[in-house]
Amino acid sequence: MSTRREVIDLDEHDRPAGALVPDRLLARRKMTVRLVAAFVVGGVLGGLGVNELRDSREQRERNASIALVAVPVSISGGGSDVPGVLQLDGQLAVTNAGQASVTVRAATGQGPGAVVQDVGAFPSLSPGHTGLLDVKLRLDCATAFESEMLSMRFSVETSDRQIREIDYPVALVGSVWQARTEQPCAQFRETEERGG
Repeated sequence: MSTRREVIDLDEHDRPAGALVPDRLLARRKMTVRLVAAFVVGGVLGGLGVNELRDSREQRERNASIALVAVPVSISGGGSDVPGVLQLDGQLAVTNAGQASVTVRAATGQGPGAVVQDVGAFPSLSPGHTGLLDVKLRLDCATAFESEMLSMRFSVETSDRQIREIDYPVALVGSVWQARTEQPCAQFRETEERGG
């Protein structure tokens, strides 16, 4: 007994012109269009995501690279509760040498014979800009200017609301602060010599 086999040709080459396209073929074509569209949209969104990520990373790097420069610019007043120790009001010019805007939140300095403390009114500084910071000084005439530099610590807030600590040495020797205290300190030394 012989078995007869029928072969069904699934190719569509022999379909006459104008014949209807089977539903299965339409479904495949729609699926292909959807996949291509999804791929294009995914590529665009991925590119935007990479740009956002890069911009965010660059902003974090700018905020992390804080640099300040501080220079004594004025000194006034004066008084003393201890002979030879001057209590004065002063100002520091603080320049933002970094790439991100910052607000100075605190400033202190201490060295042999010298103490500096901010009194508030903190400047907000854009990159490259300078602001004045009011400080109180306590200077011992005998030792304040033995060291050329006074180590200052600044607490700054960045635009992302992070607080960072920055150390910067402020030049005391040759500064306005030294020049303006020479006379009161000389008078103290003369009084000491006369009394001794």
